[in-house]
Amino acid sequence: MIVVAGEALIDLVPQGRGPLAALTPALGGGPYNTAVALGRLGSPTAFCSRVSRDAFGEALLERLRASGVDVSPVRRGPEPTTLAVATVGADGSAAYSFYVEGTADRLFTAPAALPPGTRAISFGTCSLVLEPGASAYEGLLHESAARGLFTALDPNIRAGLIPDPDAYRARFQSWLPSVSLLKLSAEDAEWLGGTPREWLAAGPAAVVVTRGAQGLTAYTRDGGVHEVPGERVEVADTIGAGDTVNAALLHGLAERDALGARALAALGRRDWTALLGFAARAAAVTCSRPGAEPPWAHELRP
Repeated sequence: MIVVAGEALIDLVPQGRGPLAALTPALGGGPYNTAVALGRLGSPTAFCSRVSRDAFGEALLERLRASGVDVSPVRRGPEPTTLAVATVGADGSAAYSFYVEGTADRLFTAPAALPPGTRAISFGTCSLVLEPGASAYEGLLHESAARGLFTALDPNIRAGLIPDPDAYRARFQSWLPSVSLLKLSAEDAEWLGGTPREWLAAGPAAVVVTRGAQGLTAYTRDGGVHEVPGERVEVADTIGAGDTVNAALLHGLAERDALGARALAALGRRDWTALLGFAARAAAVTCSRPGAEPPWAHELRP
């Protein structure tokens, strides 16, 4: 079982260009997209969050179930669902503004126990920024690492939600000793101001940096640098692409029985090339269609 912990929200996606383009609601949130992608790839997956009882919340849970995700760890609340308004650039890249005050996912509290058979747990995005839930997710990260679970972190920076960047950067550093796999975009890396080698020294067994159409690079503690190019595709938008990479990496590691720091360190160049190539193909499918629509396993078979 892979558990994904974090927010579920509604992306309001523009249908066309310009600031007044019509907006269509789409189910989203970085952790939510990761859980959907994992379920569609066939990994036993559970989602751990707090979701509104409103109509958006019902739709969010229904899609998780339809994707094969266990929603039993989800807690419900009467507060509204968080909204994220996307702006899509000429190259398909997405930027966001958020409506987060008084929303359900901010009031997350850690569960007494994770689902039986949990081997890995993934964190990231808004859930690690917005209090009081952020502290609860942070505590769950450290507790999970202390129990020997494989932990994955995708910070997926949303700068507009971070009032004190320096405080966030210091907090990010405090998470690294509890992280097995750090995945982040080149833009996130630039904003955080560190390097893969610095982050590896702080704790993770591997760091994967995504570079959009330029591909993915994995850095490992033994000095390894493993790269694959991006897949050529007609881009509708990039919403959910990084979340799909996150899911594909976790799925691929689970298939290789490498959800552990020692097993991760034992992966060779051939393993990393295959793993990164699979993640690039999965992300390309997501980019080829509007909104966060990760691929199903059959769409990635040769």
